[in-house]
Amino acid sequence: MPNRLTPGKIENLKALTNDRGVIAAAAMDQRGSLKKAIGAAKGIDRGDVTDEMMTEFKVAVSKVLTPHASAILLDPQWGLPAAEVRDPHAGLLLSYEESGYDNTQPGRLPFLLPDISVRNLKEEGANAVKILLYYTPFEQESINARKHAWVERIGAECVAHDIPFFLEFVGYDPEGGDEKGFEFAKKKPAVVGGSMQEFSKDHYHVDVLKVEIPVNLAFAEGAGVFTGQKAYGKEEAFEHFRQAAELAARPFIYLSAGVSNEQYTESLRWAAEAGVNFSGVLCGRATWKEGIPVYGQDGPAALEDWMRDQGVKNINNVNDCLQEATPWFHFYGAGSPEELAA
Repeated sequence: MPNRLTPGKIENLKALTNDRGVIAAAAMDQRGSLKKAIGAAKGIDRGDVTDEMMTEFKVAVSKVLTPHASAILLDPQWGLPAAEVRDPHAGLLLSYEESGYDNTQPGRLPFLLPDISVRNLKEEGANAVKILLYYTPFEQESINARKHAWVERIGAECVAHDIPFFLEFVGYDPEGGDEKGFEFAKKKPAVVGGSMQEFSKDHYHVDVLKVEIPVNLAFAEGAGVFTGQKAYGKEEAFEHFRQAAELAARPFIYLSAGVSNEQYTESLRWAAEAGVNFSGVLCGRATWKEGIPVYGQDGPAALEDWMRDQGVKNINNVNDCLQEATPWFHFYGAGSPEELAA
């Protein structure tokens, strides 16, 4: 049984979910990657992408998508104006980590925003704090020990301020292999499952795990997006979904990791067909990334028009895949948040 949730954490988790207790959240906390993409779309250097450009893109996404989402994930650097225009029924998650990682040494070590604390994020209206960690159980023990301690400290800070802690971990190859390639696809189930098992431990005080799909459907025979090189068949992929889920002792939600809306929604359908007890999604680029060229060429008004059409279709495609998702409070042994609080 996980650590008992406090009334404050329970109320904030309720604010992030739909009426079924499922997290149907949008993600718009991208920073470095978004700057790069906007620069490419506008034909300018990444360094010439202004604060105004970053903010107006996030505002457009938040304004149009949050009526169709239970919550939105934003960053405190450019995302606070977007938080202000979100639908009043949508909860708010705020990122705590710096964009990217330390590339001066091995291990993809993370940083926190230097002038931000959990207290600050809570004062800005956050219902939860989220961090992203590049992690693999197959990294050097000394490097992972540093990452474990880092997560512990953040978990303790969230406990002190009585706010939910969402931990997102993204796998990588310590040997430098391509995380989108065939060889990593074969390793991915073990990377994702091992990470879910590690950060389900009580001493991290993680409340919700934000995890990758444990298989890459581009290499899954039987998938609509299958490219022809087989890492696993459909039934084997289903088993990878189940094995990873069995290692989680916390509610977990799936991130989209930059894949297409088609691949992401097919992955969610496979998870449901495999009987996996995931508690929803925190989905970013699979809903809005195709709008970046529109913004780059024609500006924020054109982006909003695109979002109202294709962006809304994309997020509703994701929402349609959540019918079989499991309410987050079931992982804590309760039939409702009220029962959990009793």
